[in-house]
Amino acid sequence: MREINSDKTVLIVDDDPHIGELLKLYFENEGFRVDVCFRGDEVMDRVQQLNPDVVILDLMLPGMSGFDVMRELRRYSAVPVIMLTARGDTLDKIVGLELGADDYLAKPFEPKELIARVKAVLRRASQSNTFDASENKQQGDDVISYPDLEINRTQYLVRLRDEELSLPPKELELLYFLASHPNRVFTRSQILSNIWGFDYYGEPRTVDVHIKRLREKLDVIDHPAWNIRTIWSVGYKFEVKAE
Repeated sequence: MREINSDKTVLIVDDDPHIGELLKLYFENEGFRVDVCFRGDEVMDRVQQLNPDVVILDLMLPGMSGFDVMRELRRYSAVPVIMLTARGDTLDKIVGLELGADDYLAKPFEPKELIARVKAVLRRASQSNTFDASENKQQGDDVISYPDLEINRTQYLVRLRDEELSLPPKELELLYFLASHPNRVFTRSQILSNIWGFDYYGEPRTVDVHIKRLREKLDVIDHPAWNIRTIWSVGYKFEVKAE
């Protein structure tokens, strides 16, 4: 039986009308509602009008680049985004992930693979991460506090000392996940499974990119009571020092 997606809206952003129309036909055949946008500087208005469930975003766009669209979008929306990149352009993938993209696919691609990735992203978006409450240091629901650090997953807010940090959704979820399991080591694969989902198509380097970005933002102050520590050849942990 075909999966029913009639309540899900896909916004396709690509300057090639042929690709846009082809993908529209494929997604509509799968039961999705679909809208196509051809210019980067029209994406924000379209997102506000449609409130899509997922955005498929090409990087090469007239009016505003895909990177600028991604940067602007993450200022106010956590909508899942799948980037379309040039084949083999690793730098584009890394920059896109740093800006908050959820997945990427290199051109040329098979429409059926893109549909599979969209379904995977939607499944992950609908699943709430469940953590062992006995391992959490919480103040109410989904709030974790350490000296000079507060992570509020419900409101998607992070406070570092007295300043509010602007974090893309995946960076915040990663920080929350590690901080909710203090001193526990996670492999990159375990982090991918918990934050991006078991059906994520990306690579372990995704974790390294997000950790690097988190450290750059957290290390603007000294935080001797806690730290994101690399466990070489294994993974990462949120290290909390005994008082």
